[in-house]
Amino acid sequence: MPFIIDAHEDIAYSALTFNRNYLQSVSETRRREAGSSIPADTGDATLGWREYQRGQVALVIGTIYLTPKKYQSPNWPGFTYATPQEAYPLALEQFDYYRRLADDNPHAFSLVRNRSELAKIMAPHLAPAAEKTERPVGIVLSMEGAEGIRSMDDLTEFWERGLRLIGPVWAGMRFCGGSMEHRDFTPEGYQLLEVMASHGYVLDIAHMDERSALTAIGRYQGTVIASHANVRSLLKDLPGERHLSNATIQELFSRDGIIGVIPFNKFLRPGWVAGEDRRLTSVDLLITHIDTLCQMAGDSLHVGIGSDFDGGFGLQDIPTEMDNISDLQILDGLLQEKGYSPEDTQNILGANWLRMLERNLPDA
Repeated sequence: MPFIIDAHEDIAYSALTFNRNYLQSVSETRRREAGSSIPADTGDATLGWREYQRGQVALVIGTIYLTPKKYQSPNWPGFTYATPQEAYPLALEQFDYYRRLADDNPHAFSLVRNRSELAKIMAPHLAPAAEKTERPVGIVLSMEGAEGIRSMDDLTEFWERGLRLIGPVWAGMRFCGGSMEHRDFTPEGYQLLEVMASHGYVLDIAHMDERSALTAIGRYQGTVIASHANVRSLLKDLPGERHLSNATIQELFSRDGIIGVIPFNKFLRPGWVAGEDRRLTSVDLLITHIDTLCQMAGDSLHVGIGSDFDGGFGLQDIPTEMDNISDLQILDGLLQEKGYSPEDTQNILGANWLRMLERNLPDA
């Protein structure tokens, strides 16, 4: 069974907003939340420690995610802000959550801030004959929407807290254009890119509009990825610029970037409405996005998974063959049936993200 690295999970946001305990199994969380006030569109949880173990999930990139008040919806009821000064303490609260999660439960979760910690987490997954034992799940920290950065000095503090990736935008605020606000980088946004590169942050262009994404790819001096985005040309009836155009994909590949695909029905079948019969979708749609990206790249080295599980949607809004995070393993067999080698499928399920982290995490 290949190991999995998932490049995008809003763990802190979901745990703190919905009082979810990710030490529990998915079934325990669903049982506890049955009949609760959690928004229906958020759905049943898809993340849990038992499922991480069952799916051989070695590591996830956990986000610091906050919602701009002007875009608040029932799906995102907490951690809202109107100004960077309001966002900053909310970001710290999520940093502290991850620290406590790892410090209090070292058997279950471990923060990964450098190559030594990465090697320790990955060692049992890379062993020739790995034992079927329970292992801690590694967490690398990323910021989705950088409004918690009040000034560029905060980038130093956040690096010291373990932050290693930054996506400057969510909907679109003061740094650049996003999926709901279209513009190029602002002067402050250009400054952000410069200071990020000086620290060694990985830049995540997910949620940027096309103009900003192309600017970022061409200008940023460090590594550029798209943690969770699908192929826009396959979603012709889906409005907006949430997903990547062919031009953006090709430019990202020219920078040796990686794209994490999302198994979210709305981003697989345009017109999908929450609450529809899940049998109307299939994981084959996700396979099509993976295969399209591999054909565009000419190899399997530039595609990964960025599930966004529990990020505003749950069981009700993922392909019918999937129930939880462990079911990402389904992709292994389906891709091999399509002609991909075991090495290819391991690249897609985790090895590509692993190599990216090995190149970019500091030594210590």
